Amino acid sequence: MGNTDIRWIQRYSNFKKAFSRLDEAMSMSSLTELERDGLVQRFEFTLEIGWKVLKDFLEDQGFDFTPSPKEAFRQAQAAGYIDFAQALIDGLEMRNILSHDYSGEKFETSEKTLREIVFPALQKLNSFFKVQAENENPL
Repeated sequence: MGNTDIRWIQRYSNFKKAFSRLDEAMSMSSLTELERDGLVQRFEFTLEIGWKVLKDFLEDQGFDFTPSPKEAFRQAQAAGYIDFAQALIDGLEMRNILSHDYSGEKFETSEKTLREIVFPALQKLNSFFKVQAENENPL
């Protein structure tokens, strides 16, 4: 069985794509309203697939828990896999707020946190998955 048969690695492929698109949006400054909406959407997609990959990774490692985003982040930190769970949990809270931000005002107050705390945590998560996927290579 090759490493591409492992569920979390399959999902990681989607996470890499979502993260790459988010990274592209994060590199932009002075966003128009349409660009801001796109950034928020890419953030939501990336965070969503990120916790699911982490859940699948933990299950592959033998963990058994109630699958929820916060629990996945907490379990990964408790097991020593990551040390930035709170930034990702803050990202979940931000995602919930921004998904109902029809005026754009909440984005204005959240953008700095997204750029300085949550996005760097997603970068670390991407790096973590990359290293783990490389370690799964049976060669």
